[in-house]
Amino acid sequence: MLRGTLLYLANRESIRHFVTHNRLARRSSRRFVAGETLEEALQATRTLNQQGCTVSLDHLGENVTDASEAASAASDYIKILDAIKQSSLDANISIKLTALGLDVGGDLCEENVRRVLDRARSYNIFVRVDMEGSAYTERTLELVAKLRQDYDGVGTVIQSYLYRSEKDIESLVASHTRVRLVKGAYKEPAEVAYPRKADVDRSYEQLMRVLLSHGTYPAIATHDVHMIEEARAFATANTIEKSRFEFQMLYGIRRDLQQQLVREGYNMRVYVPYGTQWYPYLTRRLAERPANLIFIASNTFRK
Repeated sequence: MLRGTLLYLANRESIRHFVTHNRLARRSSRRFVAGETLEEALQATRTLNQQGCTVSLDHLGENVTDASEAASAASDYIKILDAIKQSSLDANISIKLTALGLDVGGDLCEENVRRVLDRARSYNIFVRVDMEGSAYTERTLELVAKLRQDYDGVGTVIQSYLYRSEKDIESLVASHTRVRLVKGAYKEPAEVAYPRKADVDRSYEQLMRVLLSHGTYPAIATHDVHMIEEARAFATANTIEKSRFEFQMLYGIRRDLQQQLVREGYNMRVYVPYGTQWYPYLTRRLAERPANLIFIASNTFRK
């Protein structure tokens, strides 16, 4: 129930306005968001690199409805790529298609994505196309498949709570497309997604084994200790080398576990979001792990 409430609040403009203009809430959000500027995100990346972690940078923003905004978002992603190259950081980027104009038009979106991928290819930097709500899943996968014909360095994300994910994984594995596996953070109807956590977890474990066995450098994205142990045990039992996959976690969550995995020789990538449009991202993270709400609330309403 709490998860549903938090996901509902992610789309409430009045709540968004209060939180994003509350000084203490903004300060508290820095636990999970690297900052509002690219330089702040780059500094967070430098620190993580020094700690042995690679990074995926994400400039927050989604669902633009204007072509000029979409073009601006593409330019922002290109600036991130330039900064990664110029600073010699060990990082790639994650992009959202609705930030690049998918709601405006498919051709416009593709044009913007190709602008980003052209620059990324010139630097040999990988680009991950994030997965959004289920209404965008088919279009996202269709575009990624089309882009893969021209670009090697592009991959996507699969959410284990969707019923369709098993077949999607099969297609992506067959095309050697890199996949980040997540459980899913959007509120979805029971017609398209497992409503029970146990079923989502079971699906995640099944898909994780497929990716570890047959995938192209898959990213096992989870903070669930049980899932991490399952991945480690499966890899060991099947002589899958640590270099063939990576774990991914979100900025500010389970830093202790991130460092433990680094010490044990696993590839560890941290997803580092930044930007002024942090409220929807933050509420989805709280919905995934409601215990984080205590941290935010205690700092937001502290006297």
